[in-house]
Amino acid sequence: MPRPPALDPMTLPCHRGSKSYPEPFRALVAGRERRALGDALGLKNFGVNLTRLDPGAASSQRHWHYRQDEFVYVLEGEVVLVTDAGAQTLTAGMAAGFPAGKPDGHHLINRSARPALYLEVGDRAPGDQVDYSDIDMRVREVTAPDVFTRKDGTPY
Repeated sequence: MPRPPALDPMTLPCHRGSKSYPEPFRALVAGRERRALGDALGLKNFGVNLTRLDPGAASSQRHWHYRQDEFVYVLEGEVVLVTDAGAQTLTAGMAAGFPAGKPDGHHLINRSARPALYLEVGDRAPGDQVDYSDIDMRVREVTAPDVFTRKDGTPY
């Protein structure tokens, strides 16, 4: 029997934090929960995550992708988008986009007292790499699981 094209996101497994970030970089994202909607629906060209950020948590370390476009749409609550240009508050109904190859590190932080909920969408461009703006970390080629190194290429 074929898989139905729709689902209830709350029936999907919830992935908390980041098991792949090396220490000490995991603590920042400990209050992040993701449900991989795109994977569950069999999408191959782009990924979609339903992400919840607890108060005080961040979406990731500040980063940018060489080949992957990213898009965020806030569903509930508010988050602060931090980029090289500074900080901008995003509330429900607002969207942000991050073009591939633009070296402007970004992440979201929940500085409010309530959880925030948003969709994150990214393409699955082969050969993507990720640089982290504020820390000595990069991903030379995005794979599953990601292999994090220092910027000089030495492993963690």
